[in-house]
Amino acid sequence: MPDKKPDAVATKNPKKANLLDHHSIKHILDESVSEIVTSRGYVEDVRMSNIRLVMGTIIIVIALVAQFYKKKFPENRDFLIACIALYVVFNGLLQLIIYTKEKNAILFTYPPAGSFTSTGLVVSSKLPRFSDMYTLIIASSDPKSVSANEPVQFTKSVTQWFTKDGVLVEGLFWKDVEALIDQYAREPKKSK
Repeated sequence: MPDKKPDAVATKNPKKANLLDHHSIKHILDESVSEIVTSRGYVEDVRMSNIRLVMGTIIIVIALVAQFYKKKFPENRDFLIACIALYVVFNGLLQLIIYTKEKNAILFTYPPAGSFTSTGLVVSSKLPRFSDMYTLIIASSDPKSVSANEPVQFTKSVTQWFTKDGVLVEGLFWKDVEALIDQYAREPKKSK
């Protein structure tokens, strides 16, 4: 798989963000991180997204069945109560999955092809409201594995990656993210 160079990416399609909107800034940075990590040979693991989609579909089907059931209200009271209970339970499970498994994760990956490690990555980011400090964290998708490395992170101001017009200087950002990936790969294994 040919490696993309930061200069080639920056000249193709400059990414522009509204500098007054921290969600816009975080979205552009997270999207770039995903591109950089996948360009390094990591394949995205979409199992968690698929689980969330299936759970959401089940919730919608429950709501539709409750809404369009053949009998009208007084006759279908018990059925509606069961549908409402199932709706609450499945929504609770969905929120539990999001809260416990995903947290701030922007990308789950499989291990790179030909790698000796048996775990992929979980890439997370934070950009608190009213702050310019962006934190990027790379950790193992299975922290209890023997081949899992210690998590690594950096926290830097987003002002060094954007021009005053809101255009992302991808070359600088690319270097910082690749350095973090290299640091994770070099990190000594945990001693058990």
